[in-house]
Amino acid sequence: MIVSIQTFEHRAYSDVILQMFQARKKVFFDTLQWDVSVQGECERDQYDEMDPVYLVWCDQGRSRHYGSMRLMPTTGPTLLHDVFRCTFPDAASLAAPGIWEGTRMCLDEAALAADYPQIAPGRAFSLLLVALCEFALEHGIHTLVSNYEPHVKRLYSRAGARVHELGRAEGFGRSPVCCGAFEISLDVLTTMREKLAVAGPIYRRPGKAPPAISTFCAA
Repeated sequence: MIVSIQTFEHRAYSDVILQMFQARKKVFFDTLQWDVSVQGECERDQYDEMDPVYLVWCDQGRSRHYGSMRLMPTTGPTLLHDVFRCTFPDAASLAAPGIWEGTRMCLDEAALAADYPQIAPGRAFSLLLVALCEFALEHGIHTLVSNYEPHVKRLYSRAGARVHELGRAEGFGRSPVCCGAFEISLDVLTTMREKLAVAGPIYRRPGKAPPAISTFCAA
């Protein structure tokens, strides 16, 4: 199931939250070699102390993490404005209640391979994007902004997402860092579901039963 987890729910998802921070270290520090804050086997920074919402793919027993991302409103501090401000032009106003930032999107490929061997990492990435669109529509978010390396744009396109590149900048690593605005709409959601052959909702709304496992396993 893919759920949203707020600060007051961390105790109920303690195993999953810990695995999320561990997966982030493996992806962003160990593999990508980003300059990120590491505490033991976990990667976390000051924004994790600002009550973000985590969109998390986990098992129904709340003990296994498969993938996640961090979501924050742009009306407060964000990586976008504090670190990556040079990646979008001054004329772009990206601070509004309906615009949220998405960061630290990652997959635990070992856990996915063990429990969902039929789901390739690329499809898993796309399923998280579908759930993100569903979550955003549920909460009145019309635009999601994120920074990414240029090659990731291909993954967004394959998922049917609509991303408008606002700008890019050098000096953060081996590749330029782009700033993209992701359209959130029913039309985009419909396109993504059709492209990925997803029959129905995959984000678990508060108080609702989790979607059927067949939703994730579709080809």
